Amino acid sequence: MHNERVDQVKVLSPTGMLGAGFPEATIERGLELGADVISVDAGSTDSGPYYLGASQPKTTRAAVARDLRVLLKAAAGAQIPLIVGSCGTSGTDSGVDWVADIVADVLADEGLDLRVARIYSEQDKDALLKSMEEGRVHALPPLGELRPETVRSCTHIVGVMGHEPIVAALEAGAQVVLAGRATDTAIAAAYPMMKGMPAGPTWHAAKIIECGGQCTSNPRAGGVLATIDAEGFTIEPLDPTVACTPILVAAHMLYETVNPFEMREPDGTLDVREAVYTALDERIVRVEGSQFHVADQHTIKLEGARVTGYETMSFSAIRDPHILANIDDWAGLMRTMIRQRVEQTIGLSEDKYAFDLRLYGHNAILGDLDPAAGPPREVGVMLLVNAPDQNTATAVAKIANPLMLHLPTADMDFLPSLAFPTSPAETERGAAYEFVLHHVVDSITPTGMFRTETEEASHHG
Repeated sequence: MHNERVDQVKVLSPTGMLGAGFPEATIERGLELGADVISVDAGSTDSGPYYLGASQPKTTRAAVARDLRVLLKAAAGAQIPLIVGSCGTSGTDSGVDWVADIVADVLADEGLDLRVARIYSEQDKDALLKSMEEGRVHALPPLGELRPETVRSCTHIVGVMGHEPIVAALEAGAQVVLAGRATDTAIAAAYPMMKGMPAGPTWHAAKIIECGGQCTSNPRAGGVLATIDAEGFTIEPLDPTVACTPILVAAHMLYETVNPFEMREPDGTLDVREAVYTALDERIVRVEGSQFHVADQHTIKLEGARVTGYETMSFSAIRDPHILANIDDWAGLMRTMIRQRVEQTIGLSEDKYAFDLRLYGHNAILGDLDPAAGPPREVGVMLLVNAPDQNTATAVAKIANPLMLHLPTADMDFLPSLAFPTSPAETERGAAYEFVLHHVVDSITPTGMFRTETEEASHHG
């Protein structure tokens, strides 16, 4: 029985992201160590709003198919569940279907029969507007009150599920769970929670293994196995030449958290203030003392993205020592000249478009936070134009083209020749997106904002 209580649960986390790859031998090792479930994350907001806004995966199909082939064969052979979260990078409905199609192809190729559940997390705008009217939507800092027009402007909105919809799918008999947007930890916490493991150790273990081997001495070598029990959890790398140490394990609580001692989930808050990290040997770490405080109100975080315009990019490179010695003045002149040329050529005022000029090799990343210590040896100049339509963005970039190639400093009496690395110099990037939702919805039930479809997969014969 799926909901039968046990003394411990072993969770295999093969990698930090489906499609990133892992040695197949580490999965075999995890099965030898008695893994009860395989959990793997397939998405994130780390790579920006495009993947949600356009509902496109970051990973290539071939990489996802390779990883899934190994994991599905392992799960089927060991008769343990496989849980994939945030399918298709952003967890949109089409992202779930994209991964489900790959799963179906692998099952057919391998002659496997596994029951697959899809959990959809995209949100209906009208339903969200109704929740707003009922006062159930609240802003997270630093955003303010959500406006209806912001909801309507989004191309895609997802709710970030906790463990409950995944547990429901497992209890209904799913052997493979393909979840839409989910917290990274919910994917690993669902099966142990269903089996009766305590919330404190379960959520803490899930946090530590969310990124596979990142909590080990060699993150490139593969994932980890967490064993959760009534008192705490142990964590072991799947590569026998790699180690976990108390410092490496404890340090992962610093990763992507506002507070190193707390982490909020839909149903409450993990508290690791009293956690004790002990090395059992040179490779394995034991953690005890983790606590979980159940919230008075279950909440679901919203993520939404909308189109901010269309982008065209151009890139030039400078080796001229005179320009490099006066690079900030040159960049200031470039900005002024672009604005002037655009207005005189196509009559476009500054409020009708935007552009960003970034000097790679000088200050493109930190800007004024890191004062320059001297002239750089070479600089790459990236011009990124944003306009309400693609044609306008490209027109602005083309107007800037002669300047990107030949603009002198104010005291030069000749035109220098800089370098474009590509021909044509302008690259149309299409629609640009921004995240606009950082809000939570008071849940009526933990599963009510999500839809689950389960299908039998029969591919023998």
